[in-house]
Amino acid sequence: MISAGADAQPRLAVGWRMWVASGVIMLCSWLSYVDRQVLAVLSPMILRDTGLSVEAYAEAVSAFSFAYMIANPVWGSILDRIGLRIGMLIAVGVWTAASVSHAWVGGLVGFATARAVLGFGEGATFPGGLRTAADSLPPDRRSRGMAIAYSGSTLGAIVTPLLVTPVALAYGWRPAFLITGALGAMWLAAWGTVARPPWLIDSRRTPRIALPNLRERRFWTLAAGMGLGGAPLGTVLTMSPVYLNRALSMTQAELGRVLWAPTLGWGIGYYFFGWIADRWVADRQRPARLYLLLAALSLPLALVTRTNSRVAVLALFFWGMFIAVGFITLSLHVATRAYPGDQTGLVAGIGSGAWGAVQALVLPVYGRWFDHHWYELTWASMVLLPLIGTALWLRISVGNQRAA
Repeated sequence: MISAGADAQPRLAVGWRMWVASGVIMLCSWLSYVDRQVLAVLSPMILRDTGLSVEAYAEAVSAFSFAYMIANPVWGSILDRIGLRIGMLIAVGVWTAASVSHAWVGGLVGFATARAVLGFGEGATFPGGLRTAADSLPPDRRSRGMAIAYSGSTLGAIVTPLLVTPVALAYGWRPAFLITGALGAMWLAAWGTVARPPWLIDSRRTPRIALPNLRERRFWTLAAGMGLGGAPLGTVLTMSPVYLNRALSMTQAELGRVLWAPTLGWGIGYYFFGWIADRWVADRQRPARLYLLLAALSLPLALVTRTNSRVAVLALFFWGMFIAVGFITLSLHVATRAYPGDQTGLVAGIGSGAWGAVQALVLPVYGRWFDHHWYELTWASMVLLPLIGTALWLRISVGNQRAA
């Protein structure tokens, strides 16, 4: 798998081995969402014990989103410049320490600070996943490699309730955050082993750190498609435990048994839309019909308050996350063909940064509405975001070649 010549360039693994790097970065995204979701999963218990309002909780999460928004393009540029191996080791070390620190805070300032540092470190996850797919796989498999890399986030969201709820019920919510430290240390050891040939060739580096250019059309098409189109994903993740607890009277123990269900839509969406992008979108720079279809399919999420059935609500959350992932995958697929190959990290950083910006803006508003029990307004307004994103994408992307 590596050329025998002393001066020859290293060659990537073939067969099933080509997927190893994407598999390890999948564990990274898994870890990031375990660390990220502990607060959301245990939010009913934490809000009760600390006396924080839902608005304050949402503001703390918004601090994460602001830091995440800034960190994504920054980390994307850093990874393009210094490489995946060192960059990811630094990022995961930072966010692991931040995650563990949640065990020693109790007020809005403490939670907001811990969430901000966590968000800054986790800003490397999305750029790292996309760049790993680009640096370890041939072009016709990269969207599927991206699906593998990002599907860990789904697994993390699924596992987190099952992992931390029993700990929190037995020992309190603070010890639940300590689990993340050991998990982070294990991933750092695994990455140090795999982030090298033949699993990954970390060689396509930019000569200098490239920053997003806000005057470019390709920047705004990616930001509109992923930031607004994928917005329901983050809002469902953050607010669904509180909604199920307060509107449908589900206990913390019950939430621990069912919160995995909606996130299945997230994971299935990555694989399904990754296959769609590789198979049907190919090199098209303006797949307008698919964007319009996704916008229409995002509307059912507005029906959440129309039923008191827990199963129906969980199914709607599943669907909303599934369609949001379609926007994310499609937007990244198109953008990686619009940017140079050595700026793959920047592409993921722009998209995920735009997504974080939208979350940072809407979550405090939704938290305030939740405190007033304005649930219908929350979910109805949420489905408008993909519609607005699609309209902006269609307008900005006019002129791109090879329209679908």
